Amino acid sequence: MKVLVTGVNGQLGHDVMNELAKRGYEGVGVDVAEMDITDAEAVRRVMEEVRPDKMVHCAAWTAVDAAEDEVEMCRKVNAEGTENIARMCGEMDIPMIYLSTDYVFDGQGTRPWEPDDPVVQPLNVYGQTKYEGELAVEKYTDKHYIVRIAWVFGVNGKNFIKTMLNLGKTHDTLTVVDDQIGTPTYTYDLARLLVDMLEKEEYGKYHVTNEGGYISWCDFAKEIFRQAGMNVTVTPVSSDQYPAKAKRPSNSRLEKKKLTEHGFTRLPDWQDALARYLKEIM
Repeated sequence: MKVLVTGVNGQLGHDVMNELAKRGYEGVGVDVAEMDITDAEAVRRVMEEVRPDKMVHCAAWTAVDAAEDEVEMCRKVNAEGTENIARMCGEMDIPMIYLSTDYVFDGQGTRPWEPDDPVVQPLNVYGQTKYEGELAVEKYTDKHYIVRIAWVFGVNGKNFIKTMLNLGKTHDTLTVVDDQIGTPTYTYDLARLLVDMLEKEEYGKYHVTNEGGYISWCDFAKEIFRQAGMNVTVTPVSSDQYPAKAKRPSNSRLEKKKLTEHGFTRLPDWQDALARYLKEIM
């Protein structure tokens, strides 16, 4: 099996390539230098040259706050770029995985979001453009997985854990929001599940994060410092006391039972994932 992976320089694309190699599959990794997804002709040229059996589309504009000012560029990458890929996957009959986000939902309430819940009014430009990407995937190809993830961390790139560890070196006390609830996702674990999906044909929308229960960012920060053995006091604060350009969802709970129903192994607990991750980076 030959798999084309976009966004290979990011946290997830990096781990997907490693997982493919572990299982003896041929991974062809591209980033913007090799295939600018916003250029339909470039996408066509590379895909016709590579002729992959499957596609994992990880590339995205993920700078959530910057997206509020760079609306056109964010849409070009997340919506139009995804449309370029989905159209070619449809033409070439290539099954694809599209990585989406909890941000497609409006973030209200406390009930965990089901994969097939209707999407209404994403809170920010990033969420809206990722949803537009979902619509493109559904329009152009029948053989697809739309995989929504949240609170992502991996070895390759920036993330909340690395930010906390860096701040903890110079601060004894930190304030972290406690009214945004969700679950972290370790890209190493996610990559394994994505390759499991490539091996099957259980297409559709899925939610994927690590198990271990729903937490706040404040809870997550406390556990990071506890496991890292750093004496940092974490004080809870509400989101309105920590203003950001893009509005964040307060409810990022994702329901994952559909994975089990379709024969997929769910991810390990986030506490275990964090412990393994810290061993990798510390």
